[in-house]
Amino acid sequence: MSTEPPEPNKPTEPAQPAEPTKPAKPTKPTDKNRATAAAILPLVGGPDNVSAVAHCMTRLRISLRDRALVQDEALRSLPAVLGVVEDDTTYQIVLGPGAVARITPEFEALVEEGRSAAPPTAPPGTAGELAARGAALKEAQKARNATPFKLMLRRIANIFVPLIPALIGCGIIAGLNGLLMNLGLLPSVVPALAAIASGFMSLIAVFVGHNTAKEFGGTPILGGAVAAIIVFPGVAKITVLGTELRPGQGGVLGALAAALLAVYVEKRCRRLVPEALDVLVTPTLTVLISGLVTLFGLMFLAGEASAAIGTFADGLLSTGGAFAGLVLGGLFLPLVMLGLHQALIPIHTTLIEQSGHTVLLPILAMAGAGQVGAALAVHCRLPRNGSLRATIRSALPAGFLGIGEPLIYGVSLPLGRPFVTACVGGAAGGAFVGLFNQLGMAFGSTAIGPSGWALFPLLDGGSGLGVTVAIYAGGLLTGYLVGFAATYFFGFTGRMLADLDTDPDPAAPDPVTGPSKEAALTQH
Repeated sequence: MSTEPPEPNKPTEPAQPAEPTKPAKPTKPTDKNRATAAAILPLVGGPDNVSAVAHCMTRLRISLRDRALVQDEALRSLPAVLGVVEDDTTYQIVLGPGAVARITPEFEALVEEGRSAAPPTAPPGTAGELAARGAALKEAQKARNATPFKLMLRRIANIFVPLIPALIGCGIIAGLNGLLMNLGLLPSVVPALAAIASGFMSLIAVFVGHNTAKEFGGTPILGGAVAAIIVFPGVAKITVLGTELRPGQGGVLGALAAALLAVYVEKRCRRLVPEALDVLVTPTLTVLISGLVTLFGLMFLAGEASAAIGTFADGLLSTGGAFAGLVLGGLFLPLVMLGLHQALIPIHTTLIEQSGHTVLLPILAMAGAGQVGAALAVHCRLPRNGSLRATIRSALPAGFLGIGEPLIYGVSLPLGRPFVTACVGGAAGGAFVGLFNQLGMAFGSTAIGPSGWALFPLLDGGSGLGVTVAIYAGGLLTGYLVGFAATYFFGFTGRMLADLDTDPDPAAPDPVTGPSKEAALTQH
């Protein structure tokens, strides 16, 4: 183990009487790396000045918001810093091989911990108070969601969310290609579009492996390298339990498991391998050990799990489609509130990888339709509350496109009852779509992310585009109407209407914030 040279020109301390010495407590490598990261962070302007973090073989690469905040000379004087380099896009701190791989995760963790988030300011008036109440509910729910299980789900979501733009783009191109094939148009273009649409999906396991390693503190490229084994055509020559492996067997679930194993192996190697050998030994052992376990265990197990997910989803909707749709559509908004909806992301991705679309997303999208219908009913029931009606009008366009958070946290959830009636609308829309799945007209979405009207270009089914679009549109309409009716007739008590159906003077106390506010919003 190398030792750092003493600091030059350090003043001599006066002699002190001898005292009994205690044995020095050994410094853990993690403590040393975190201390180095903590020393670097303020010298580059603090966490709010760091927009991105990465590393190469020897350098910590930082993207900065304001270059002027960096203290170059102070950075160079740190014992662990071998130098600094600046290019057009990043500020690079040379830490050396081995050390940089250990310090970077600690630096990223400190950046995340230290980033400030200013609390939102509530505008005056009833709508502002409801928005503030919604923000408080959102923060309280976020705090309740900070359990180990839900944090794990959130980390899994962080793996797949960056893939959504590619899924959307490739999904739309796949839909366009299918339309051209059915119409017999541009036959020379169809193969090109098929290649463009399918290229990403054929390698999605690699991207999942890369993002998994990044999310869980490993080297992203090593996670991608291990996951790439799953899609390599040569695995067809390998026999496990008497059965030849198939390229792609296990899919995204196998890639997720393989990359998690790679992160574990890499971290163990970082602790045990000397820094001088780290750059050679750690990547080799990580890929070798994780790759062997993936080939002779994870691919088979993940393949069985993926097949079970597909079979379950198809069976659920083909045998109990209406009831299943009612339950899924009605419970999706509460699932979002609890943070449990994130567990569905790998399931959606697995279904898309298997069959080209996920049959669950169009049903879950009905929850947004119920939310829109409920908001329209609130708009009609409170004709004199101009501020709240203005909030609804500004949030409705996003709601029609499937972005329901402004309506949830700005309108229905703070009011209480309209959130429940919005779930009723979602249940009705989900039952409508589920019924047609049960009747043999199943369809799904070729990508995840969009919802509401934005899902139309991504619909795919075996009954033809016209029938598929008609069923989905019918589900949205059902969700709108039932959400509206349930909220209009059952979403308010008389006391709530008396308190809320006013356009308050901004200078006067808001009736919702008075002594009866909690009773008006939560009672009954």
